[in-house]
Amino acid sequence: MLTKTGTGEIIYDLRKTIQRIKVELDQLGDPSPGIPELIDSANLLRLNEHLSKVNDKKTEILSAYEQYAVILEELLETVFDIQNELKDILKEQSSMISSQSKKPRQTKKTKNIKK
Repeated sequence: MLTKTGTGEIIYDLRKTIQRIKVELDQLGDPSPGIPELIDSANLLRLNEHLSKVNDKKTEILSAYEQYAVILEELLETVFDIQNELKDILKEQSSMISSQSKKPRQTKKTKNIKK
């Protein structure tokens, strides 16, 4: 269960990490077109380097999303646990109220007044 303190901070940090990685990935942009003056192998090396960086960023963002999803699942599980506990409390209180209202009320005996 997620009773750890700082869960909100962890989620916030993961969201910031994901946003940072997205920005870095966007900054990488599309691979630059081959430069005609360079030979094909040099252009392929440049393309390979770019694709490697993109792949690294995508792996990093997938890892961050995985951690984020795990934390959110734990948080959701905690919410459902609390919801079930509240249902049980409400049922218990409801049964207590209904049992109290079923008890016969004791009436006060009136005194006979002599005339």
